[in-house]
Amino acid sequence: MGVLSRLKERLTRTRRAISDGISGLFKGGRPIDDALFAELEELLYTADLGKVAAEVTGELARAHRRGEIHGEEDVRAALKGELLQRLDQPGGEVSLDHHPTVILIAGVNGSGKTTSIAKLAHRFREQGRRVLVAACDTFRAAASDQLEIWAERSGVEVVRGGDGADPAAVAFDAVEAAVVRGADVLIVDTAGRLHTQKNLMDELSKIVRVIQRRIPEAPHEAWLVLDATNGQNAVQQAREFTAAIEVTGLIVAKLDGTARGGAVFGIREAMGIPVRYIGTGETMELLEVFEPEAFVDALLRPDGEE
Repeated sequence: MGVLSRLKERLTRTRRAISDGISGLFKGGRPIDDALFAELEELLYTADLGKVAAEVTGELARAHRRGEIHGEEDVRAALKGELLQRLDQPGGEVSLDHHPTVILIAGVNGSGKTTSIAKLAHRFREQGRRVLVAACDTFRAAASDQLEIWAERSGVEVVRGGDGADPAAVAFDAVEAAVVRGADVLIVDTAGRLHTQKNLMDELSKIVRVIQRRIPEAPHEAWLVLDATNGQNAVQQAREFTAAIEVTGLIVAKLDGTARGGAVFGIREAMGIPVRYIGTGETMELLEVFEPEAFVDALLRPDGEE
């Protein structure tokens, strides 16, 4: 199954909200007019595109007035172009050129962070890389146990401390272990919640400083996991984390469970941070490298059209 077919299958709820919604607008040979564009904007708001909904429908309405849009196919094509502009980033796997490549993972509890780490570890392991995971979310009960269970399933090693251990100390030990053992990738889990937001952000900053004592240029990547079902609310979460660490990429999890997958466009535009991976299910394999064109096609192409 190709990437487009996989995405169409796994993003069913958002695809139905957008693609099927567009088909519904044109039932009965309805002509294109201002009322249709107003309904298209509402449809896109329902899929949680936020302000992007008004922006793209405004562009389509202007194109129609210029005589460039005449029917449903033109609307889909023009909408695809506008949405791709808002995902202005290259697709493809992130390069892991450092040995070890240190990847810091952040995100609030419940966002899908632990599952996303397990999927990343599995993905890199399947590519033939030696992977270590640092269990630095020591404040959440059983977080390290949960991570260790996932890691064992993927055949990767975990470096951990006891419950309540200093997360920065665990991170330092993990970096040392990654260097000594010749690991290709070190994935560093972090806390998703502490007593206050300031404590959480201070802890993240401390982990980065400690990692840099051993590898000055690390972490080489810092990815933030966002829950797609939170829609536009995820933007505020992202802003809080970017105040503490230099986030280089986003992982948008749980896209299979929501009709609000359009939030990807608003998040990408608001944050200016590339989407690296999307989570489309619970099993290890259901983490896709984010390919903008395939993603937009999966949301816009009618049923039966490949």
